[in-house]
Order: sequence, then C-alpha cells, then structure tokens
Amino acid sequence: MRRAAPLLAVVLLLGACVTVPPREEMSAPHRARARTLERDGQLRAALLEWKVVRTIEPDNAEARAEQARLEARIQRRVSERLAEARAALGRGAASEARHKLLAVLALEPDNATAAGLLRGSARNVDSIIHTVRAGETLASLAERYYGDRARSEVIWETNRLPPGRPLVIGSTLRIPEIPGLPFQTAGSKPVAPATSVSVAIATPTPPAPARLNGSERPPAQDEPPEVNPMLADIRDAVDRKEYATALADLDRFLALNPTEREAYELKKLTLYRQGYALIEQKSYDDGYKTLQQLARIQPDYLDVTSLVQQARRQVIDHHYQEGIRHFREERLQEAISEWRLVLSMDAQHPNARRNIEQAERLLEALERRKSR
Repeated sequence: MRRAAPLLAVVLLLGACVTVPPREEMSAPHRARARTLERDGQLRAALLEWKVVRTIEPDNAEARAEQARLEARIQRRVSERLAEARAALGRGAASEARHKLLAVLALEPDNATAAGLLRGSARNVDSIIHTVRAGETLASLAERYYGDRARSEVIWETNRLPPGRPLVIGSTLRIPEIPGLPFQTAGSKPVAPATSVSVAIATPTPPAPARLNGSERPPAQDEPPEVNPMLADIRDAVDRKEYATALADLDRFLALNPTEREAYELKKLTLYRQGYALIEQKSYDDGYKTLQQLARIQPDYLDVTSLVQQARRQVIDHHYQEGIRHFREERLQEAISEWRLVLSMDAQHPNARRNIEQAERLLEALERRKSR
C-alpha cells in the first residue's frame, strides 16, 4: 500500500487555484478610508486604518511613513491643545479649557494630563441639557444658545458625537457655556456637569397671577413632559454604552406600555448606536443583525439604509476571508462552511462558489487516498 501524501502537500497541489486576493488588494480599502478620514479631520480614525494596512502588509513603506507622519501630526495637535487649555485655565475660562481638553481626548483617549485637568479645575462648567427636536442641527443649536452658528464645534466635541451624522430626535445634548459669549438658555435651566443627561429641559416657574377665581389655573407655559424614571435609567444605560441592558429593559417596558412613543424612539436610537458600535469593533455579524432589526422598525431612520449595505459588504468580506484562512490552515470543511455563508448572502459572489468546488474536490481526493 502506498503511503498517503501529507495533507499540506495535497492542499498545495490541488488548492492552488483557490482565489486568494493579493495583500495590496486587501489593504486598498483601508488606505482609501485613511485618506478620507484625515481629510475630514478624523486623525485618530485615520491612524487606525494605516495600522490595519501595516498589519496586512508589514513591509509596506508607504503605510509605515504615513503612520509615522500621522502620529507626529496628532502629537503636535495634542501639545497645542494642552497648551491652549492651560492658558484658558490661567484666564479662568473653564469652558474654553474643557473644549480644548475634549479635543485632546478625541485624539488621544488615554492622555492622562487631559483627563486629570478635566477632573480638576475644568470640571465646574455651567451647561444645560437639551433634548433634540425635529429639524435641529448643531449649527442651529449654536445659533440658538450662543448667537453664533460657527460655535457648533463646541457642542460636537462636548458630546463626542460621530462625525457627519445628523442629530437624533429625542437624544440629549449637553450645551456648555462659553465665557465671553451670551449664553441664551431659551427657557432651559443650567445644570451642574455631573447631572445625568437623561433629564428633560426645565423651564422657569411662571409668575403667579395677581388673583385666581375659583379653580381657574394660569395658562400653560410649555412645561416639559414628565420623565418616566425607568426610561431615564434606560437612557443612562445607553449613554454608558450598555446597549444590551438598555434593549432588554426597553422590551420589558414596551410589553407593559405598548403605546409609549418615547420608548420606541429610544429603542431605535439604542439599536442605531449599538449597530454602529459593533461595526466599529469589527463584530460584523452582530452589527449587521442589529442594523437589520432597526431597518425593519423604520427603514428611513437616519442613514440606516446605507449602514446596512455597508455592514452587509463587511460581513460577506469577513466570511470570505475566514474561508481563505481556514483553507490555508488545512481546515477544509470549515472553509467550505464560510464560503457557503458568503453565497447565502451573495449568490453571485465571483470566487466563493469556485473555491467551494475546489475544496470539495480536494476533500474527495483525500478520502480516496485514505481508502487505499
């Protein structure tokens, strides 16, 4: 009886035609995203993309140079913002300092200097909580509270909002005071920075009329709606990014209060944020399922349609690459399973079906060799 050839040798012999994308092709989308993100001012996100390129192509000279350049640019900007924050603190401009320190943390989240200054002298900043309404934008809020649409960046950085995305109706924003500018609270009550963002906007108590006849009541003064304590707790969980907990509590709440519109709006917001976060964490399958759930509830919710399409492409690419990895590691059945998942989502995928056929032929060849 002839000795069966080692599995690896058979893989190399019969599996040569399995389509494995070149490293340059695999890294191309990350290079393009890095350049786009840097143009948009998202330096940290751009740096992460260049690191992905270097993971795929460790010897890529362009990626190595771009990573070093971007790291240096980030460090320069961090140093500039820290100096500006210290100067603002020296002038007693706590809000301006907080703005600069938040910019530092957006670039370098683990910067201990900025975090320490925020916990210290920059923390006592007057601000209000604003609940977003239909049609509002960062620019319109800046004009409303500061009288200057150009100050929208302060609101953006204070709330660490994702770039390029519209405001979500029903979400809450912290509007900080900027020293030297008129701060139009527009009927809202200033709150301390530690106050939970889940509270509604408070309105001043209307002056009492000189005399009321019988049970006559003063006219309504646009009083804010009461905040359900359970919904307030759920919103706090969302703000802490505890999305699974928030969604479980929302489902229980809606089972008892099926007509509560605020809860439905909060559920959509939670699904949106969870799906976006999962995609960012490269949990593509879970992110895709979450965004699909949101799309079933409201197909036109913000940019969920484009996000679902983007997530779907990432899921397909992820399973295709996992199939390649399994094949290289001689786990043929696992590779076939991954490529079948690809075909279940994209029946016209150019390579998955061919790769399955090659892997199945290889398995048959191995079985024949074992039976000799």
